[in-house]
Amino acid sequence: MKKYIGEIGLVLIAIIWGSGFVGTRFALDGGFTPIQLITLRFFIASILLNIIFFKRIKENIDKDIIKKGSLLGIFLFIAFAVQTFGLLYTTPSKNAFITAANVVIVPFIGYIIYKRKLDKIGIISSIITLIGIGILSLEADFSINFGDFLTLICAFGFAGHIFFTSEFAINKDPIILTAIQFSVAFVLSLIVQVFIGEIKIYAQPSGYLGVLYLALFSTTIAFLMQTICQKKVSGTKTAIILSTEAVFGTLFSIILLNDQVTFKIVAGSLLIFTSIIMAETKLSFLKRRDNYIKELECIENMEEIDTNID
Repeated sequence: MKKYIGEIGLVLIAIIWGSGFVGTRFALDGGFTPIQLITLRFFIASILLNIIFFKRIKENIDKDIIKKGSLLGIFLFIAFAVQTFGLLYTTPSKNAFITAANVVIVPFIGYIIYKRKLDKIGIISSIITLIGIGILSLEADFSINFGDFLTLICAFGFAGHIFFTSEFAINKDPIILTAIQFSVAFVLSLIVQVFIGEIKIYAQPSGYLGVLYLALFSTTIAFLMQTICQKKVSGTKTAIILSTEAVFGTLFSIILLNDQVTFKIVAGSLLIFTSIIMAETKLSFLKRRDNYIKELECIENMEEIDTNID
């Protein structure tokens, strides 16, 4: 079980993010604009981490970790902000699908920047994941518009965040990294909020409850867990596991909103879980089967040789 603690943690994060639509719906229906929601969730998350771990951060922070945490914060802000504005010009289903393209982008970042060899099974798993999410999310309309282009930028933002989190979390304190990236994402969100003139907030209590849920669970707990888990799990595998957010989001829709179970949901979910099994096992069970068959063939050949000699 210890061997897979990182993967288990990432699945829990996907479940939390899958349930995040409840908090988002409460917040937006309660009167918050998308950029206000982003600013507040990162403000609360950064305040919480910086206060709770103030002593640890003060004693261990340095210029290098500030640079790396800031880079993660920039990727995080770009991903959330562009995804939010992309929703103004495209449908939620297309937005979710294009965002999920990060599972294909992640392995290529390592190839381009560090000339790392591409893992064939990882690439195939990523593509299968993307197909599965497409079946879950997309309707008949495959047209491309400005919102789709913005969402593609968002996918690169999340891919960069996942990849560099894996790189930095190996030898840097995950709590400090997370606290810095939240602080940077909050400051950038606030700047945009002021720039577009959405300073005044007209929200209901239900809206604040939604923001609080997103800040505590979908942001503080989930991203902190992600940084910790990525000490043990590669970027490509992380992207594939986190993509199950789409599956869990669909399950919560069925349970809480009485959505119907359809063939699309079953087929898409099965493809995503198949890709996870491929990424995790590297199809080693097939190799063992092939080796077993070869051993049997060798034994049979030896028996034939012995028989011929006799």
